[in-house]
Amino acid sequence: MQIWVDADACPAAVKEILYRAAQRTGVNLTLVANQSLNIPSFTNIKSIQVGSGFDVADNYIVQHIECGDLVITADIPLAAEVIEQKGLALNPRGTLYTPENIRQRLAMRNFMEEMRSVGQASGGPPPFGKNDRQSFANALDRILTQNQK
Repeated sequence: MQIWVDADACPAAVKEILYRAAQRTGVNLTLVANQSLNIPSFTNIKSIQVGSGFDVADNYIVQHIECGDLVITADIPLAAEVIEQKGLALNPRGTLYTPENIRQRLAMRNFMEEMRSVGQASGGPPPFGKNDRQSFANALDRILTQNQK
């Protein structure tokens, strides 16, 4: 298993959790972003800078993941593609996207996007907080433990 991170919008606290997990377990961690990232200097942690543009980082991840890889992303369409390729997709707030829940999440995302486009809804998710950080760390730990067996 390798961990891929859709790093442009990933909270710093989540990246720190991932760095520690990679150091502890030796799992390969790759952060993909369209900007330069400052990462720890460990052989199993690397960053890839892609060009700017819509979904460039997402497309890079989709083209390079393998079955069983874990992708950290809040991007629901990217999560759907990861699941389609038999990968795992985990939201930075600790929600695991699954074949059973991804269609409903895509439908809700599309509905909310439509509501925003006609002025019926505004805003986004609440600020990333301590509970989110803990939920993510717990979910990541469960996934890494299950995949070490």
